[in-house]
Amino acid sequence: QLRLVESGGGLVQPGGSLTLSCVASGFPLADYTIGWFRQAPGKELEGVSSIMRSGGSTGYADSVKGRFTISRDNAKATVYLQMNSLKPEDTAAYLCAARRYGLGVPLKEGAYDYWGQGTQVTVST
Repeated sequence: QLRLVESGGGLVQPGGSLTLSCVASGFPLADYTIGWFRQAPGKELEGVSSIMRSGGSTGYADSVKGRFTISRDNAKATVYLQMNSLKPEDTAAYLCAARRYGLGVPLKEGAYDYWGQGTQVTVST
């Protein structure tokens, strides 16, 4: 059974850092492009970052460029999202998603087939 589990969320002060993890089971992570998405209360799902199967290509939303870094360790079946210089507007539930086929590093919800349950990130004093 294909499964994605996120962890690493929590409460952090503005300017702080967090690293989220997305652990895959039931399928070979190396065969999938992985994306990170977030959803704040009352707002639509937003694509944050994506990384191709080999890790050679990544993509970021303009709102997080220069602050967030996506990476993957296929041997550990894990994709990471390093988040620095966090802002209150980064507060959201963060979800990872997997995509088996297709090229590129899309940030659109419809491009992904499998989803985790999410981990909450709250940036506040």
